[in-house]
Amino acid sequence: MSGRNAILNKLRTQIGGGDSGARRAAVAARLSQHPDGVIPARGHLQGRKRTELFCQMAEKVSASVQRVRRQESIPRAVADYLRSKNLAPSIRMGADNRLDRLPWDKVRALEVKRGPADPEDEVGVSHAFAGIAETGTLILHSGSDNPTTVNFLPEHHIVIVKASEIAPDLESTFASLRERFGAGVMPRTVNMITGPSRSGDIEQKLLLGAHGPRALHIIVVDDI
Repeated sequence: MSGRNAILNKLRTQIGGGDSGARRAAVAARLSQHPDGVIPARGHLQGRKRTELFCQMAEKVSASVQRVRRQESIPRAVADYLRSKNLAPSIRMGADNRLDRLPWDKVRALEVKRGPADPEDEVGVSHAFAGIAETGTLILHSGSDNPTTVNFLPEHHIVIVKASEIAPDLESTFASLRERFGAGVMPRTVNMITGPSRSGDIEQKLLLGAHGPRALHIIVVDDI
């Protein structure tokens, strides 16, 4: 008997062995209930206090945050960001209806490209599924509405999130994802974005843009 099998047999003996079918059924039943672990109370604030915590946490991880009162103000806010960074007036975004309905044509000379990003795109614009107040994290799921390439290829990533869609914690966000897509069905990819891409692997020096955008700009729509 190999050492591996000896260890596994010992573990089976300690937990009582028994019918593997019954054990699998017990595990499946627990997983189907989506039980939560211990959830810190920090993010469980109401209204504007939760939004303010999200903004504070996002800024702590080197994201820049701008708040607007109406969705119609988003194109102007995007143009202001491009100007402040001396970037070309060109953005890339997917087929998200929430973005498509915005008055981009009101911003003079702004080029709006749609579809998956390519390496030549400097700025990508996405609409987040949700934000997480506890950590300042953005949740984006894959799909044609907000292609995952827009999250990683451009050097500057601008993400829109509604204040009403900022959840207190990660567990609440995944509950919303399951509600949105249905039980047992999840999007192919869920990206959790906390600040711009970074790495400290080389000589322990912080390097932004190591594996994705080197700048993350969040526009929060105060709809609460």
